Amino acid sequence: MDERLMKKCIGKPVPEWDMAHRLPIDRPVGPEIQDFGSIFCVNSTFIDAVEPSFLEKQWYITGGVLAFICVGIGPYVYWLTEVRYPDAGGLFGDLFALCISTIFAFIASKVIRGFFFGLRYRPIRFHRGEKMLYSIRTRRYFAGRGDGDVVWEAPWARDSIFCLHREDTPFGTVFHIRHYAVDDQGNVIRAFSIGREWAGKAQVEMALAQWNYWCKYMNDGPNGLPKPMLFHTQHETLRESFLFSMYGFGMRAPAFVRILMMPQILLFTVLRSVANATSRDPVWPLAIEKISTIAPDDPYTEPRHGTPVGWGETVLAQERGDYPNNPRARVEGWHDTDDSRQHAAAWLKNPAGHAAPPVVREVQ
Repeated sequence: MDERLMKKCIGKPVPEWDMAHRLPIDRPVGPEIQDFGSIFCVNSTFIDAVEPSFLEKQWYITGGVLAFICVGIGPYVYWLTEVRYPDAGGLFGDLFALCISTIFAFIASKVIRGFFFGLRYRPIRFHRGEKMLYSIRTRRYFAGRGDGDVVWEAPWARDSIFCLHREDTPFGTVFHIRHYAVDDQGNVIRAFSIGREWAGKAQVEMALAQWNYWCKYMNDGPNGLPKPMLFHTQHETLRESFLFSMYGFGMRAPAFVRILMMPQILLFTVLRSVANATSRDPVWPLAIEKISTIAPDDPYTEPRHGTPVGWGETVLAQERGDYPNNPRARVEGWHDTDDSRQHAAAWLKNPAGHAAPPVVREVQ
């Protein structure tokens, strides 16, 4: 989800549904702990996670480019009404042409802004020592020494508002994990999403397992934490852009579907690559860099030499048996027969009534 759409909640109370589906930081919300492709790196000090638009930005860029192309409809209408058929439109035709170009120009500027000449990715740092989330939001174009890019902070505390947010879109219901910061009156002053987007109620179990993953890290550290689904690269290549675009149509899409959609996949790849080429890597403020020092002998630093990074390397490593497929852990206190999907459906109806002791064991 493009987080610029969240501005509609600023100045208003946290949505009732979101408040009813708050995510606690001190107890698990489901029977499993698992990452689903949301991590850049992990160590004893911090985890750097993605935000939703990182995975789907080729869709937004394509929509913005199409809107930009449609700006030309206005001049074309003007040519029709003033040159080709000079008696057809008059002042009304001119105003109509102007409105068309203005609307599409506005849409293009809103969608494209931040993807070109911005940041290639915007990490969200789970910092264990500071008990804080640091989220890089936008590029700072005129930064002083040590300023870095614009960062929002979210305390890792019981009174912080983390929730599973539900959004109804023309393409169905989607969910994502969101943090709200509110003022003294309880009105939202800012909000941001963490990790990826979840499509439909069938994937809520995955969202709960993802939240358990981050809670396990922040509360107990990386020891015993299952490996992530993959480590996303922070230096995206053309191949990675292609794989992002292809997997955007589904990780398990049949070959004929991928062949059918190949023209659009190639268009996505080109636009995503151009956006990366015009942008730069994020820069953390010096104050955050100082508290994020990684010990040279940290045994939990990943990815390290020999660890696959990115879609291509990880899939090949899994085929060789060098990287686990579907790594996960299970929360003790849940019966082995407990079904994650049934639990997720029950949690949606009654979040407060479904919890378990915060103890985990590795799934063999």
